[in-house]
Amino acid sequence: MHPRVSESTEVAVPPRVVYDAVADVGAMGRWSPECTGADVEGTGAGGTDVEGTGAGGTGGAEVRVGTRFAGRNASGRVRRWSTDCTVTAAVPGERFAFLVRAAGLRVAVWEYRFEPADSGRATVVTETWTDQRGRLMHVVGRLVTGVRDRAAHNRATMKVTLRRLKEELEREHRPS
Repeated sequence: MHPRVSESTEVAVPPRVVYDAVADVGAMGRWSPECTGADVEGTGAGGTDVEGTGAGGTGGAEVRVGTRFAGRNASGRVRRWSTDCTVTAAVPGERFAFLVRAAGLRVAVWEYRFEPADSGRATVVTETWTDQRGRLMHVVGRLVTGVRDRAAHNRATMKVTLRRLKEELEREHRPS
């Protein structure tokens, strides 16, 4: 059994709006304290810079099952690493997921589910991380990232990510 961590929040925008934001993997650096962005293969579009101040995004490129991207991550000022990711689910307004690998080895599956709330005017978004690391990647991951308890760390960063996502989307889509 692979360890799994999930966190949820309700966002006062429709599911498709939340899906579109999350599926724009290059923009994830705007919300995540660890992921600094992503580069989607074949689009020439990059994500945000390390400080999360870039324009971000995939340049309007639609991600589909099989889309590959390089995830960029940081922990503190010194530790930087990238991962190879492949989209495994892309159902607009419902589900988005991707498999993460490093050095060709499985690391994790990240999944987002979008459930309508308030008659479809809001969304309960659930972010789930499922650990896929074998013994070697547990050791290497700890050395590269500096994170000893990945499940606890991810729970904390997921809470921050979801809070920031909620704040940004609700601010951008506030009724006039």
